[in-house]
Amino acid sequence: MGQEAITVLDVQVAHWFNAHAAEPFTGLMLGVSAMHSVAGMVLLFCALAAWLWRERAYYWLLALVCSVPGGMLLNVVLKHVFQRARPVFEDPLVTLATYSFPSGHTTAATCFYGLLASYLVMARPAWSVRLGTVALCVAMVLLVAFSRVYLGAHYVSDVLAAMAESVAWLAVCITAISTLRRRREAKTV
Repeated sequence: MGQEAITVLDVQVAHWFNAHAAEPFTGLMLGVSAMHSVAGMVLLFCALAAWLWRERAYYWLLALVCSVPGGMLLNVVLKHVFQRARPVFEDPLVTLATYSFPSGHTTAATCFYGLLASYLVMARPAWSVRLGTVALCVAMVLLVAFSRVYLGAHYVSDVLAAMAESVAWLAVCITAISTLRRRREAKTV
């Protein structure tokens, strides 16, 4: 019964957005989606990597290198395991040939912004900066997820699964790198 309910909700939401899509909102959602495509994520990744290098946050840089590409690779594996077809419409806003579940854009955004938020929360003492960072990063992930559903590239369950998968993967990566850092620091003492 639960699977049927989420499937019905997925289809209803997808068709509602497809029927109500309008400019300039569609253009904005295409821009958000393009910014978080593979090419866009490579640019964001390189910018954050350069900044972490400049800040001498080498363990965080290692966490970035593990989490974002690793999360994207995990997403591809999951797509091939589940092989869920994308939403189908008479007049689609976007057409993609890959599988739908889970959302790759949402995975990449969750790993990227999740790592950025984690770093800034740990590195910046001011609560206003911490709170603002978390709010902005969560808003970006939700915006990317929303753009994928709005454009008809994914179902709601695709983006929710991508967020869950990415948070779990990010937790593994940050925990592993933190453990590595603590062990190395213990050896030098």
